[in-house]
Amino acid sequence: MKQLIIGRISKLLSFSLLLIILTGCGFQLRGNYLLAPELQTIAFSSVDQYGELTRLVKQHLTINDVKLVQKSDKAIPQMRMLQDNLDRRTLSVFPNGQVAEYELIYTVRYQILIPGQDIKDFRFELNRDYQDDPDIALAKSRELSLMLREMRKEAANKILRDMATIQL
Repeated sequence: MKQLIIGRISKLLSFSLLLIILTGCGFQLRGNYLLAPELQTIAFSSVDQYGELTRLVKQHLTINDVKLVQKSDKAIPQMRMLQDNLDRRTLSVFPNGQVAEYELIYTVRYQILIPGQDIKDFRFELNRDYQDDPDIALAKSRELSLMLREMRKEAANKILRDMATIQL
């Protein structure tokens, strides 16, 4: 009987400790974004119809039960992807003059037009440091493409977070 009680208490303590650790590190399950009901149907357009960011934003909107329409009806909100641009700035150079490290600057600009309200303009930048090494160019090229993909995913998430802040 004592063994059974001790076993249950140890399981309870282990479970409690696990919960404390998970909440202490800031872990939380990610659910759908709560978008305003008026934004559940939206006309979507982009200057780069086949770009990766456009695809990711459409995918995120669809996952969050937003109906995307092509035709722009004046009664429904519109989302316009205006720009996604990648720039780089030199941070450091090798003694021989070759660039050793870049700062990648990914800029995204978009608008949300809601009938009866002012145009909401959004613009943000994502920055990453990228160390270049000409001796392993192929590996660095792959690393750069992975970094750009992650930056685009982060941008798509930020766009949905921004949309969730719109209160009508």
